[in-house]
Amino acid sequence: MTRRSFLTLACSVMMLSACGFQLRGQQDYAFKRLYVAGGSPAAAARLTRMVQGGSDTVVVSSPANADALLQIAQNRSQSTLTLNTLGVVQEYQLNLSMIYTLTGKDGTVLIPQSVIALNRAMTYSDQFSQAKAAEADILFADMESDAIDQLIRRLGVVRSLNPGPGEGVPAIAPRAPLPPPPL
Repeated sequence: MTRRSFLTLACSVMMLSACGFQLRGQQDYAFKRLYVAGGSPAAAARLTRMVQGGSDTVVVSSPANADALLQIAQNRSQSTLTLNTLGVVQEYQLNLSMIYTLTGKDGTVLIPQSVIALNRAMTYSDQFSQAKAAEADILFADMESDAIDQLIRRLGVVRSLNPGPGEGVPAIAPRAPLPPPPL
C-alpha cells in the first residue's frame, strides 16, 4: 500500500511540474518602501497584505518615507448586457477599471499611467433585486481582488528606481471593449 501511495505522489509531482505549476514565492521589488495613495480601503488593505507578505518591501504611511509612490484610481460601472423580448433587463455587465501610476521618490516615472479593466456578466430579476445587489457587491469585490493580483505582478516588472533610456516599463492600456450583442 505504501508503494502505491508513493507512486501516486511521484506521478502527481511530475504532472504538476510538467504543466508549469509554480508557487508564487518571494517577490523582489526594486523599491523597499512603498506609499499607496487612492483606491478603496479594501484594495489598499489587500495590496498592503500582498506586498508585505510576499516580499521584503514595507508599505509606509507617509510619502516622505517612501522609495516609490503608487497612485490608484478606481471606477465602477454597470451597463445593460441583454434584454428579453419585453424589453426587460435579463443581464447586466459590471465593469471595474483600475488606473495606476508608479513614480519614484524623485518623481521618476517607473510605470506610466496604466489601466487594468475587468468585467463580469450578472443575470438580473426584479423578483430578487436585493439578492442581485448583494451579488453585484460580491462580483465587484472579486474583480477588485483580481485587479490587485494583476497589479502585484505588474509591480514586479520594475527592476530599477533609476531606469536608463529605453529601460522603462511601457504602459498597458485595456483592450477595446466588445460591442454589445444585437437585440
